[in-house]
Amino acid sequence: MYHTIQDFLDNWTSESDATIKVLKNLTDASLNQRVTPDGRSLGFLAWHLVLTLGEMGGKAGLKIDAPSEDAPVPQKASDILAAYEKSGHSIGNTVKSNWNDGMLKDEINMYGQMWTREATLTSLVVHQIHHRAQMTVLMRQAGLKVPGIYGPSKEEWGQFGMQAPA
Repeated sequence: MYHTIQDFLDNWTSESDATIKVLKNLTDASLNQRVTPDGRSLGFLAWHLVLTLGEMGGKAGLKIDAPSEDAPVPQKASDILAAYEKSGHSIGNTVKSNWNDGMLKDEINMYGQMWTREATLTSLVVHQIHHRAQMTVLMRQAGLKVPGIYGPSKEEWGQFGMQAPA
């Protein structure tokens, strides 16, 4: 949970940067990667992260510069990345401009429940982490390089002069 808007902004910047690292490694061909034929595709999950910024922000009373909730998944990974960068930047700026520390304990209606603004911001970040983790599994299956987020990925251990753990 966040005690100040700056706490959120610091965490958002870090997590958003991590998501951008993941999105930068997607290819157009990888967007159709799925675990099962009826499962969500890598492109769907990436686009879901973008759309959630506007959707969840909107439900929280914020006007986020993001595609509409029903916007179709782009066919180009670069379009998803660009939309995420724009929407992610908008989240930070809009929260900073419209909310203050004293508002974080205020309750707002989110999905038919009453959430505090701080819980809403926490959910936004945790939601992103959850789907980003799903994406890394699909990226491995698609043969893509997975960037390290909270530590080195399998491919990155060598940069530290070490072998990846077995």
